Amino acid sequence: MIDLKKAQRTLWLFGLFKIPMIGFVGPKIIEFNEHRIIVKVPYKRRTLNHLKSVYLGALVVGADLVAGFHAFYMARERDLNISLVFKNFNAEFIKRPMSEVFFVCEEGQNVNAMIERSIESGERQTQDIYIKAYTNYPEDPEHIANFTLGLSLKIK
Repeated sequence: MIDLKKAQRTLWLFGLFKIPMIGFVGPKIIEFNEHRIIVKVPYKRRTLNHLKSVYLGALVVGADLVAGFHAFYMARERDLNISLVFKNFNAEFIKRPMSEVFFVCEEGQNVNAMIERSIESGERQTQDIYIKAYTNYPEDPEHIANFTLGLSLKIK
């Protein structure tokens, strides 16, 4: 079982010391288990554009986190040294986000399988990771965007 508080602390430290943009945006992990991760990007001055909708850069941070955090966290829990990058990024924007945005990724099992294949083969593994973004989640979810990120990882 994944400890949500430990995962949130890991994210906070990662944003503080490794990727300051994450710390600046201030995302929060809402749900995290072996199958799914949900991250909330807040609706605040730091994340807004001139139209008072959530800025593209903040949306990219949310998509990046849900696509990569499963791999990062799973490898760390198993004391594995991981090299993780994104090979591609595709976004389809459906509606302007005018409130906090929730990013949902249900690819945890696929990411774990990628880690296993990398351990077995010693080779880099690349796979598309699919993310959906919503506002008003979970009460009255409004689908605002789809993201596809090419996650590429190798266990060193």
